[in-house]
Amino acid sequence: MKKQAKIVISAAMLLLSGGAAMAQTPVTPVKTYKPVASPEGEFSVFSSITKYLAAGDVASLSSWFADNLDLTVLSSSRNCSKAQARQILRNFFGTYTPRSFEVTHRASEANKKYLIGILNAGGENFQVTIYATSSGGDTYKIQQLGIARSY
Repeated sequence: MKKQAKIVISAAMLLLSGGAAMAQTPVTPVKTYKPVASPEGEFSVFSSITKYLAAGDVASLSSWFADNLDLTVLSSSRNCSKAQARQILRNFFGTYTPRSFEVTHRASEANKKYLIGILNAGGENFQVTIYATSSGGDTYKIQQLGIARSY
C-alpha cells in the first residue's frame, strides 16, 4: 500500500513539475493557409444566374445563354436559339411565379461548370440543372438548361 502511495505522489509531482515546465515553454504560432480557390470564387459564374432564376428575370438570365442551347422545360425538350429560349422561359415564369432558388450541387472541370438547384415557383418545386462552358477566359455561356418537377 505504501508503495502505491509513493507512486501516486511521484506521478503527481511529475505532472505538477511538467505542467510548470510546459507553462514556461513559449508557444509557437501555427501557420494558417488560405485555400487556392474558394468554392464561391470558383463558381462565381453562378451567383448572378441563381439570382436571376430566383427573381424570374428572363432578360438578365438570357444574357448568359449561348447562341444556341439545349432547353428542357417540364416535358418539352429542344435545341433552340437564345430568343426562343427567352420566350419559353417567359411563358414558364408567367405560369409559375418564382419565390426562391437554392443550390444543391455544384461541380466543375476545365472550362465547364455544372449546377443543380431547387426552384420554388408557383407553389411547386422544380429541379433546375445548368451546364455552362467557356471557350477561354472567365466568360461562361449556358449550353444546357433544364427545369423539371421535383417530387
